[in-house]
Amino acid sequence: MSRRIAVVLFNLGGPDGPSSVRPFLRNLFNDPAIIYAPWPVRPMLAELISRTRAPKVAKEYAKMGGGSPIVPETLRQADALVAALEAASPQDTFEAFLAMRYWHPFTHEAVAAVKAWGADEVVLLPLYPQFSTTTSASSLKAWRDAGGDEARTVCCYPTQPDFVAAHAGLIRQAWQDAGRPSNVRVLHSAHGLPEITIARGDPYQWQVNETVRAVTAALPELDDHLTCFQSKVGPLEWIKPATEEAVREAAEAGKHIILSPIAFVSEHIETLVELDEEYRAVAEAHGAPGYTRVPALGTEPGFIEALKRLTLQALEGPVGLKPPNGEAICPAEFRRCACREAGLVRQETGEGR
Repeated sequence: MSRRIAVVLFNLGGPDGPSSVRPFLRNLFNDPAIIYAPWPVRPMLAELISRTRAPKVAKEYAKMGGGSPIVPETLRQADALVAALEAASPQDTFEAFLAMRYWHPFTHEAVAAVKAWGADEVVLLPLYPQFSTTTSASSLKAWRDAGGDEARTVCCYPTQPDFVAAHAGLIRQAWQDAGRPSNVRVLHSAHGLPEITIARGDPYQWQVNETVRAVTAALPELDDHLTCFQSKVGPLEWIKPATEEAVREAAEAGKHIILSPIAFVSEHIETLVELDEEYRAVAEAHGAPGYTRVPALGTEPGFIEALKRLTLQALEGPVGLKPPNGEAICPAEFRRCACREAGLVRQETGEGR
């Protein structure tokens, strides 16, 4: 029997023009998953931070035409995913909906669009491969708060084989395109988080490390890898090593740097400005013999295959949370893991329930 299946793609979003930079930042910093201050302090802090940061950030977005490319790129991913799903399951009708957390199309807009479309099944698919309370959990809460129906929810996919192979393939291709340099160090850069977030049980850092472990195993020709974290904001201590420091140390060690955005699936300000400009300048200033930036996954066929498989697997069995291979993967100390909070706990021995 034919079904109408809505696939909701979650991401942070980005400003679509100069006038939306400040409200985008205000929405970001007013999220209690990002800023832990209570109401009414948090909104006041969000207003102050957005007002202070907006002029500098607007200049950075001006380099990209005034707005973020994240929505256009996510639309391309959505089109590629729908085409792959229709080829795999031609009896069903698929439609992808974007649900951005901090700017249009907002999650509440996606909820309304899915209901108007008349979906028989809904798959919630975060474009955050590694689960965090600051990304996936925040986006899924926004779905519920907006009246989104119970759905089949992909929580994470840090070691999904097609996803891992896509990353490894792009890194290998970047190395080959650079002339197969020797004395290479691959820096896998992910967005950072405050240390307090991890201490509270967020599994993000562990899942990023699991992605890097899997990708590293697929690249035996490149044996020097390091995980690092970028985009620090505010006075709190953030998880380390910082990408800027990792770039400096690699450059001073005479390494050709290959920098992979391991936790980003699309190009946006953190790849196009931080990685391409700011950290490249650090590498050159400290004498790196080469600096090669690996592209984000985008519509790389292996990544679209991963999203297709995750969607089809989510359609199996009952509605609800769909952890990797049906089992919780995070160790017990990560109590903010979605599977643990849903009761799909991992045993202390490391085995799924």
